Amino acid sequence: MKSFILLLCLAQLWGCQSAPHGPGLGYREPDCDDPETEQAALAAVNHINQHLFQGYKHVLNQIDKVKVWPRRPFGEVYELEIDTLETTCHALDPTPLANCSVRQVIQHAVEGDCDLHVLKQNGQFSVLSAKCDSTPDSAEDVLRVCPDCPLLIPLNNTRVAHAAEAALAAFNAQNNGPYYQLLEVSRAQLVPLPVSTYVEFAVAATDCVAKEVTDPANCNLLAEKQYGFCQATVNEKVVGDKVSVTCTVFQPQPVVMQPLPDGANAANPAAAVEQATPASLPAGPPAAPLGWTMVVSAPRGPPLNRAHYDLRYAFSGVASVESASGEAFQPAKPPKVTQPGVADAVGPLVLPCPGRIRHFKI
Repeated sequence: MKSFILLLCLAQLWGCQSAPHGPGLGYREPDCDDPETEQAALAAVNHINQHLFQGYKHVLNQIDKVKVWPRRPFGEVYELEIDTLETTCHALDPTPLANCSVRQVIQHAVEGDCDLHVLKQNGQFSVLSAKCDSTPDSAEDVLRVCPDCPLLIPLNNTRVAHAAEAALAAFNAQNNGPYYQLLEVSRAQLVPLPVSTYVEFAVAATDCVAKEVTDPANCNLLAEKQYGFCQATVNEKVVGDKVSVTCTVFQPQPVVMQPLPDGANAANPAAAVEQATPASLPAGPPAAPLGWTMVVSAPRGPPLNRAHYDLRYAFSGVASVESASGEAFQPAKPPKVTQPGVADAVGPLVLPCPGRIRHFKI
């Protein structure tokens, strides 16, 4: 009997030693505020802003979730969920993001929500896929903080169109340089006191001289694009509009071809969108980790009655990561081994995510 028990124990010991250790090709969950996680998130925000040609630049506000997958044969893929906040810098503004102010609640803030896959290889981060959307703060939240603050209104509002045209005409009338065309109306608000319309819009220089233009339809955008950004308040009066406009003209930006990330075979699909500088972006779908495929769906254009430029329209489609077999890449979470009584001994578990809020939460 003792021999049988000994033989059984030896068999169990051999079985334990011969079984593979660990969950195999699983993922790890680092802290959302881990420096390397933040590096991946900042690379993701930089990617988002590089593919924005309308609306405003965004900054990182919070990292909500992170999973890190091994990528064969080399590297890792960070699966991130992040929150962003809109800044006051237009997407075409060359000002470094670090110098852009975050739009505050009383200015009717806008929050972005993004899901991204970021490849880390040879110490470098590159974005494989991105899916974003953005939403303005609720009117109730804004008015709770500032009852008299103006709220966002649809960009196709007739008062907005009139204000943008009047402000652009006033700017061209006092401009001694090239004639500028309206590129987009980026933001609009109705100001209660005094009753007026506040607009922000982007402009582009043409080959016409402002003082000599007779028919703007004959003016063409310059080959070397030169953009500007204007802020204006238009007070409609019976005897004529009272227009206050200030424009900042950016230095011409050279067109630079973006190199493909190491190990990637194409760039992000944002190049497929009709952008202000399409030549600066290579075409093609985003690169996927080895053994995965990218599925990109065709987008719909932004609605006409929108009050802001939604981040979802910055990309040509919704990219999702799938396995080579065609099934959605949703591997099961590896089991976590815990020791009985350990949690009770150390007290409540401190969750590594979501991370810290860098500015404010909407």
